[in-house]
Amino acid sequence: MADMAEPVRVAVIGSGPAGLYAAEALVKQTGGAARVDVLDRLPTPYGLVRYGVAPDHTSIKAIARYLQKVLEGGDVRFFGCLELGRDLTRDDLLGRYDAVIYATGAMVDRHMAIPGEDLPGSIAATDFVNWYCGHPDAADHVFDLSAEEVAVIGVGNVAVDVVRILARTADELRETDVPEQVIDALSRSRVRRLHMIGRRGPAQAKFTTKEARELGRLPNAAVHVDPGDMELDPASAELAERDRHVRGNITVLRGWTGEPAGLPRRIDVRFWRAPVEILGTDRVEGLRLERTRLDETGRVTGTGEYETLPVGMVLRSVGYQSVPLEGLPFDERAYVVPNDGGRVLAPDGSPVPREYVTGWIKRGPTGVVGTNKSDAAETVRNLLADLPDDRPRPAGTLDELLEERGLPAVTYADWLNLDAAEIALARSLGRGERVKLARWEAMTKACRGD
Repeated sequence: MADMAEPVRVAVIGSGPAGLYAAEALVKQTGGAARVDVLDRLPTPYGLVRYGVAPDHTSIKAIARYLQKVLEGGDVRFFGCLELGRDLTRDDLLGRYDAVIYATGAMVDRHMAIPGEDLPGSIAATDFVNWYCGHPDAADHVFDLSAEEVAVIGVGNVAVDVVRILARTADELRETDVPEQVIDALSRSRVRRLHMIGRRGPAQAKFTTKEARELGRLPNAAVHVDPGDMELDPASAELAERDRHVRGNITVLRGWTGEPAGLPRRIDVRFWRAPVEILGTDRVEGLRLERTRLDETGRVTGTGEYETLPVGMVLRSVGYQSVPLEGLPFDERAYVVPNDGGRVLAPDGSPVPREYVTGWIKRGPTGVVGTNKSDAAETVRNLLADLPDDRPRPAGTLDELLEERGLPAVTYADWLNLDAAEIALARSLGRGERVKLARWEAMTKACRGD
């Protein structure tokens, strides 16, 4: 590692958990001899903690309070409303920092590549999550919630979150930070039956046991699983035997195989079904499914048995993927930046000097929020190990560049103005701790303290 007599200057692109854990690791691993600027295209920090965690998951949202301490430590600065590729280039950053860490996450849904996927009423789960979480890009989205039956494709935590939000009443969400326009839309929802669909069986479900239990505790929705879907093949039975997480899921799911309670809404968790076509002409009118099974190699295969669900809306939650960053290598199959322990790799496999990745753009959309901490620590260790003792000092600063270009970045103090405005809005509406401002204009105005 290079001599730290001169503070190392690093830009981190992305202020979600991955980026802020990287900033924290830089300060800790250098003994405070690091100056870190965290840049984000949004005026708000915290990334998926703010815009990906379901609003009724207040305990997970508490992670923001931990990340807040990183931004208030003195060695880390926040610059919002700065977008890489629009306001700044890689060369701009590399000319002003010793190194750059990209922590831009995985921002879009994977496609299913089935007929009808683009029909109105067929919606990417990320768009729906962004909407109810108050992301400014989705603030003016309009979702038609007039269908009584809805399908959610996927059996991961995001799918469970989407199902749970649709199964709740607007009154149940009033104490959360959901924007007012979302509460209004949900209060008019006619959704009464939800189908959560998995291509594989219950032993392969990706949701956590905690998420599953929460689904079963909804006051106005009963959950049901067809007992036939719970029959385990030998490989699945063996997996349940040795894996505590799988065993916990199976236990919860088996508790839902009885007659569902007579509640206003119903959730059917359906395994061993693969979507093959979304039906409709002008909009979604149904979903065709094929029964599946696992073959001898453990791969999903169709059985030739079909059924159709009369749903008027389909939410697709089959995984996230990262998008390429201008000028950086990108693996189009794995949807990550090729890297070795966070070191960006050129097409020939050699490390790209001074550029690093962390979080989902490094490893793909796996793990929980806390996984990013050890992941960031690894990237930072390698970054510091690579710093040469005789490294040239950066020629200028970000502040000088912003002034030169007239770019009015949002500072951490500006974000605190927005934070205070959301808390005040909740108080004025008689709601919970905060109510999110979701529209760009309102957020910008609040940042100025207007």
